[in-house]
Amino acid sequence: MDSLDKNRLLLEMDKSISDLNREIINPAIPELQLKDLQPVITLVAMARKEYLKALFDIAAECPSALPTPQQVARLAELRSSYEELLAGARAMETAIERGYLDIQR
Repeated sequence: MDSLDKNRLLLEMDKSISDLNREIINPAIPELQLKDLQPVITLVAMARKEYLKALFDIAAECPSALPTPQQVARLAELRSSYEELLAGARAMETAIERGYLDIQR
């Protein structure tokens, strides 16, 4: 297979991926406006706040000592929640950028 054939195949594959993503994702989520995304944005901001607040609280409670394993575990749990919600928001952003979701005008 020469370079031109590979490029053509990759372009066709990319188009197929795009078409399938739109076909599968679009019906599940109605046309979007910014107000529809506000709950997602708010959720990520709240999770970020909880994570950062916990870090500051630990630092205030343990100014000259390492945090307890329980404090670290709680911080890790909050970080995991924040990162998962952030990844979801980024996936939504990508779906919008790639045209998988309709935007209301």
